Amino acid sequence: MTDTEQLLARVTSEARATRPWGWDSLPAPVDADALARAEDALGFRLPPLLAALYTRVGDGGFGPEYGLLPLLEGKSSAGEPAAVEKYLGMRGSEQGWPEGVLPISHWGCAMYACVDCRTDTAQVLLFEPNGGDPRHMWFVDSPSLASWLTSWLDGTGWYEEDNDDPDLPSWQDEHARVRPA
Repeated sequence: MTDTEQLLARVTSEARATRPWGWDSLPAPVDADALARAEDALGFRLPPLLAALYTRVGDGGFGPEYGLLPLLEGKSSAGEPAAVEKYLGMRGSEQGWPEGVLPISHWGCAMYACVDCRTDTAQVLLFEPNGGDPRHMWFVDSPSLASWLTSWLDGTGWYEEDNDDPDLPSWQDEHARVRPA
């Protein structure tokens, strides 16, 4: 079994055992057609691990805090729109949004975990517009989606109460890739 297969098995087990904010059941995975429609709407392909989460585990509803957003349709457990809808809306906003950076999870207070679909590792970024400095709203949450998921599963993410060092480094590509609409 590959490392990715082992990680997917752990995520599936945890996703079936817990629900964010009281959902009764895990949403069914999306089918290949829904994945293709999502990628067509976005204009880019999802990294393989992210695609596998949606097609093999469930259409959101699992993961840290409010859980992953649904991919193409519906609302999250916190009432947030699906990832594709959120991405397209933010790309058209005045503040701008980087191309290929898909919001996958809502932290509350307008904060999002996002996957940079342009990177080989599917780097996870934190969009945090509440920090007081509008020039710095993007941070590196994790160098890869795999390590981000592992941190969630192991209870070692920056968001955990017992984490003594929640400071995240600034995303160096922020100014080059974030352009207002």
